[in-house]
Amino acid sequence: MADQSAPIGILCLDTAFAKPPGHIRCANSLPFPTMKAVVKGTTIAELLDRPSDAFFAPFLDAARDLERKGCAAITGSCGFMALYQNELAQAVSVPVFASSLIQIPLMHQMAGGRGKVGVITAKRGALTIRHFEAVGAGDTPVAIAGMQDQPEFSDVILNDKRPEIDERRLTGELVSVGTDLMRKNPDVRSIVLECTDLPPYAHHLQRALGVPVADLTSLARMAHDIVARTPFVGRVCYN
Repeated sequence: MADQSAPIGILCLDTAFAKPPGHIRCANSLPFPTMKAVVKGTTIAELLDRPSDAFFAPFLDAARDLERKGCAAITGSCGFMALYQNELAQAVSVPVFASSLIQIPLMHQMAGGRGKVGVITAKRGALTIRHFEAVGAGDTPVAIAGMQDQPEFSDVILNDKRPEIDERRLTGELVSVGTDLMRKNPDVRSIVLECTDLPPYAHHLQRALGVPVADLTSLARMAHDIVARTPFVGRVCYN
């Protein structure tokens, strides 16, 4: 049985760029412990553009190792791991939430099943219906926008040109992409950030767009509350 200190395991790609608070791999991002398993030699480009069973096999072994080490649930460090949600969940006996995209049906239902869920992803052309179907979101109406043409995001995250992030520039890029998404899709009622590099700037996006914004950190908090229940405290209420 999990306790209050139960860690969430994170399956990580082998990347070296900065992970500011809000990134799932930053120790300051969540109010509970996490345990990382970096799968050496794996890249963002492979997962986005050349996903295969052979590429992902080491992640299954890493998930089993995280379970053996006491993780109460397991997630990924990239939303494109949605493609392997079922394989990961079958490989271990603890809950798995491989991608923030799992929240898409929830966000749609929270809006009364109206409108679309906006999805902001690292690379629009790489995100396919297979990713949505793998997390039960294949029938949910979505509007998708990508960060692939934004210079700061592309240089640091996609092309690994340097490890440092200009957070002011990246914030502006995200807000610009989100604003354009909603201009083209006025029926978008919420946003899900596929990319784990975007949550550090989610509050700026929400302030600009005025809609609910979900990401991997919001999902991780919910998952941890589910697997590590703690007693409620306080006085009994009668009204």
